[in-house]
Amino acid sequence: MTHPTLNLPECLLRTRLSEKTGLEEVFDSQRKKWVRLTPEEWVRQNFVNYLINFKHFPQGRLSNEVAITVGNMSKRCDSVVYNREGRPLVICEYKAPTVQLTQKVFDQILRYDFALQVEYLVVSNGLRHYCCHLNKAQNRFEFLPELPDWSLLEQVGQ
Repeated sequence: MTHPTLNLPECLLRTRLSEKTGLEEVFDSQRKKWVRLTPEEWVRQNFVNYLINFKHFPQGRLSNEVAITVGNMSKRCDSVVYNREGRPLVICEYKAPTVQLTQKVFDQILRYDFALQVEYLVVSNGLRHYCCHLNKAQNRFEFLPELPDWSLLEQVGQ
């Protein structure tokens, strides 16, 4: 199947057709399992590749589909990156390329931050990417021109 070209470096993904459903699947190396290749999953897999291979994020510190509790509701963060001590440092929220990155998307990831209290929020639909540093000392958001390399993030997240 053909998938949209994203504003991310090209990567090779392991895909197959499910014997049970006949739908396309991709191997998620973070979850160590085959998952349905939806448009949002296409963005996630390409963005995770970008984090690991271009921004030098350690693969072992990144988890996909992380269950959290927000208030009394169970939610799932698309990706969470952890610092050396195992505390959440970055939350990533992915949308399909056809989905506009509106205030509603930012409100969603901010709700996740209430539970995890991270330093950085990342939102991407594969075409547009936003990275925000949460300066909690000054109680403000700082939008960054791009996601910093892991070596810089790890220094802040200590």
